[in-house]
Amino acid sequence: MKLFDVYPLFDIAPVRAQGAKLWDAEGNEYLDLYGGHAVISIGHSHPHYVQRIEEQLHKMGFYSNSVQNPLQEELASKLGELSGYDDYSLFLINSGAEAIENALKLASFHTGREGVVMVDKAFHGRTSAAVAITDNPKIKAPLNYSQHVKQIPLNDLEVLTSVLRQQDNCALVLESLQGVGGVFMPEDEYLKAARKLCDETGTVLVMDEIQAGYGRSGKFFGHQHAGIKADLITIAKGMGNGFPIGGVMIGPQFEAWYGMLGTTFGGNHLACAAALAVLEVIESENLIPKAASMGAYLKQALVAMPEIKEVRGRGLMLGMELHGPAKPIRAHLLKQHHIFTGSSSHANTLRLLPPLNINQSQADQFLTALAASLKEVKRG
Repeated sequence: MKLFDVYPLFDIAPVRAQGAKLWDAEGNEYLDLYGGHAVISIGHSHPHYVQRIEEQLHKMGFYSNSVQNPLQEELASKLGELSGYDDYSLFLINSGAEAIENALKLASFHTGREGVVMVDKAFHGRTSAAVAITDNPKIKAPLNYSQHVKQIPLNDLEVLTSVLRQQDNCALVLESLQGVGGVFMPEDEYLKAARKLCDETGTVLVMDEIQAGYGRSGKFFGHQHAGIKADLITIAKGMGNGFPIGGVMIGPQFEAWYGMLGTTFGGNHLACAAALAVLEVIESENLIPKAASMGAYLKQALVAMPEIKEVRGRGLMLGMELHGPAKPIRAHLLKQHHIFTGSSSHANTLRLLPPLNINQSQADQFLTALAASLKEVKRG
């Protein structure tokens, strides 16, 4: 049997990682400023993270959700405390796409409606309902839920008002920072207006924080820069620092009933141990303010580079729009300077999604390498 070949792969096989660094079998060192799609939030192989998982594995790795799991309660409590959503409930699953699927189901149950509003350049996942609200026709199979979806331009308040006032939508789904779409961002005033319109029309506001959440933007959640609260929040990626876990944070107005949602592996003991370790490190090492300050440092330096057309994003979720395709720059950074960066569906945009605990020396290493790569690739 062979692997189903759906990923274009770099000719690199990392075998070891620590902090923001990776090594291959030959001992070559790489700087990781992509974090495996924004997954590595507290750095690779963080000692506290490793210890938490090892200790739990020696006790018990898994049992189903048919029994009580105190780790789930501990995780919900800690997440509520650090995020400022302590009056919400938590439903645990395994991935971001599952979080979106369950959020849409909750919104539809709650409102009795079918319509979902999404925005241009959105990416919410590859499962059936999640891909239906993703702005990428290439990954939508003939079997989909698109007949209930309305796509609108981002930051166009007039269109948003018109669509929401049709009163047939169960949910408005927004990323606080668009990841795959190229790090485009809803304006704070747009988010405030969206919150007000959702209240007026009985529409559920779903904030997708799968990439931007867990401190990456410089606040626990990206939408908190606008001073609003969401009805449902989808989380994953940095939540487990590489261990598969996701969740939906659910407002107190939602009513649960047995059988409404379900999962086999979601919230298992090892996953909760990993997620708790992440929150404990974020808190003890003050990673959220560090992400804000390091992001500001990088952004200031990047804006000053004439070869970069625009820098978008907040904290350690940055998109650099170049004057030409980003792919050759990304390849040059990896092959010549051993630095991992990210791409997006916006062909000219290079993405940074590093661990939240990168240091200034590593940031400077990247800035020097990027400046050199921009000149070297241009020369050909």
